[in-house]
Amino acid sequence: MQVLVVEDDESVAAGVCDGLTRAGFDARWVATGADAVAAVSESGPEFVLLDLGLPDMDGTDVCRTIRARSPIPIIVLSARGEEIDRVLALELGADDYVVKPFGMRELIARIRAVGRRVGAPGETAHEHTGIRTIGGLTLDRRTRRVHLKEREIHLTPKEFDLLSYLSEDPGAVYRRSDILHQVWGANWYGTTKTVDAHVAALRKKLGDPCWIEAVRGVGFRLGDRP
Repeated sequence: MQVLVVEDDESVAAGVCDGLTRAGFDARWVATGADAVAAVSESGPEFVLLDLGLPDMDGTDVCRTIRARSPIPIIVLSARGEEIDRVLALELGADDYVVKPFGMRELIARIRAVGRRVGAPGETAHEHTGIRTIGGLTLDRRTRRVHLKEREIHLTPKEFDLLSYLSEDPGAVYRRSDILHQVWGANWYGTTKTVDAHVAALRKKLGDPCWIEAVRGVGFRLGDRP
């Protein structure tokens, strides 16, 4: 798997690239946001590790731009450890968020975990891969596309993962803690507010809050709208 490392600190980038290479990945380094966007558009890496403190543009803008062009998995690597920074990055399309300093073993594990969830090349895809239809909603796990009454709904990777997880058993109530564990991974230490924020975004895109019903004090369930 080719991993694009977007990091302006050469010493940090060298350490990450060395660790990735030892783990069997093909690592490439760029130091600016503009180079990152160009690399994704031109050479097609299969994974992005993105620093937020870049010299030419904020990493959140890079994340937004890349996500608008490609479903490529993105893990943010940043010294910004506040919850608002993590939530913003995830809302803009990042698949995971790692606060510096971090260990390479943890980073490799997170890359592989995200790869399994999104079906990245070189990783094993999630166990369910077919098409699911719930009311007027259709999810294609193979192509990661969603249609509502023949109209395509454009979701971020994490929004798709959340909707797909809820669709495994429509009507069943999923606890927020279980959603975090299954969708964000066992190593995600954010708060359950992350789930609520993504549910709100999904409801808006689906056009009806009843698609995802809140069960007070427990979690959420996927409804069955016509």
